[in-house]
Amino acid sequence: MEYEVVIGLEVHVQLNTKTKIFCSCPTSFGERENLNTCPVCLGLPGALPVMNREAVKKAVLFGRAINAKINKRSIFARKNYFYPDLPKGYQISQFEIPIVENGELFIEVDGEEKRIGITRAHLEEDAGKNIHREGYSVVDLNRAGTPLLEIVSEPDLRSSDEAIAYLKKLHAIVRYLDISDANMQEGSFRVDANVSVRPKGQKEFGTRVEIKNINSFKFIKQALEYEIERHIDAYEDGTYQEEVVQETRLFNSRTGETRSMRGKEESADYRYFPDPDLLPLEVPEEFFSLPIPELPDEKRRRFMEEYKLKPYDAGVLTAEPELAQFYEEVVGAGVDPQMANSYLSVELLGRLNKKNIPITESPISAQKLAQVIKRVADKTISGAGAKKVLDKLMEEPQLEVDEAIEKLGLKQISDPAVIEEMVEEVLEKNGDKVEQYRNGKTKLFGYFVGQVMKASRGKANPQLVNQILKTKLDG
Repeated sequence: MEYEVVIGLEVHVQLNTKTKIFCSCPTSFGERENLNTCPVCLGLPGALPVMNREAVKKAVLFGRAINAKINKRSIFARKNYFYPDLPKGYQISQFEIPIVENGELFIEVDGEEKRIGITRAHLEEDAGKNIHREGYSVVDLNRAGTPLLEIVSEPDLRSSDEAIAYLKKLHAIVRYLDISDANMQEGSFRVDANVSVRPKGQKEFGTRVEIKNINSFKFIKQALEYEIERHIDAYEDGTYQEEVVQETRLFNSRTGETRSMRGKEESADYRYFPDPDLLPLEVPEEFFSLPIPELPDEKRRRFMEEYKLKPYDAGVLTAEPELAQFYEEVVGAGVDPQMANSYLSVELLGRLNKKNIPITESPISAQKLAQVIKRVADKTISGAGAKKVLDKLMEEPQLEVDEAIEKLGLKQISDPAVIEEMVEEVLEKNGDKVEQYRNGKTKLFGYFVGQVMKASRGKANPQLVNQILKTKLDG
């Protein structure tokens, strides 16, 4: 039997406001436990929430970026549940009328574009954090009250590849908008995945399982693929009704498996009701005309048109705003766009990835990378020499490019008269091989090139060597 996978994603994006959503406590990460707290985020009696204007502005920017309807008037509700990291016993969230509704996002998988609907994006406050130690647990409430934008997709995704493409596009959009740092390791971009499987052709959805709080694209893909296989195996074994129940599961990154956490609540379980301490949210009119920066899709199209890049290369360079900016700085220094792409995407990123260094902390600046490329273009160094220069600059970033070239002794010999003299000397020493070449043994050409390069200690311009040799041997 053939099966169809149905995936919907809920993404919690931590907005990068300076203060929390309903109080003036800072949102800074990594502070001493329970330092960033006050009566409002601790849920003390009599404390009243006040809406953070910046959080509203960032939600509106996101809504406009995904072509969504932005509700000028939206309502906050109390979502009741009882966990140690939720001091009030309820979370302030939006339920019936969210700030953003009916958006869309386009992904590309296997060369085909697909529209993914976004049901809603609503504002809410984050909970705190439970820390489990040996024999006991403690609660850190620094994160409690941090503004979140929860983005809920339609169940339009049909594979783990589509889910990852959607999440990467969403991740890029919130970064380009500068509404979140979207740091998955720090919990600024958390994913809950809803997945079900049904026999192909069946209209009704299968039993939906939620996989909670996954913090890397790699683990999301693994969790989805494990869960899809579990559902299909249950269908094949005839145990689907018993094995697959509506529940929340956790993913274990060490074993690559999901396990049951709890039964899945429905909205009625949360007993939503309008928050009596907050008036309905009225979006200021000026928020609807705020400028939207160039987004990933637009930038990718521009890179293809302006710099004549292939779709894949343009996609790589525009995946992160910092990388796109770095590339444009290299090109802006007067470098060929194709060479800039090659040296940035392959050479520099390869070195940074090996050391796990982000582009924002690259020891080699855009200006220095451009200078290396210029030295290749003007034949001062060879392509192989450029790689050695980049290695040197990674280790000693204080060096200027020409200093590194000098220290490594890589300056190419590009004087035709000097190279011609070397070529004549090599041909004179290898008269028998010259005769063999001229009698049809043309494979010896590589031998002559090698001898000239050896004589120049690798410093002769290879293009000139080939050109002069060809003239002398074939002329």
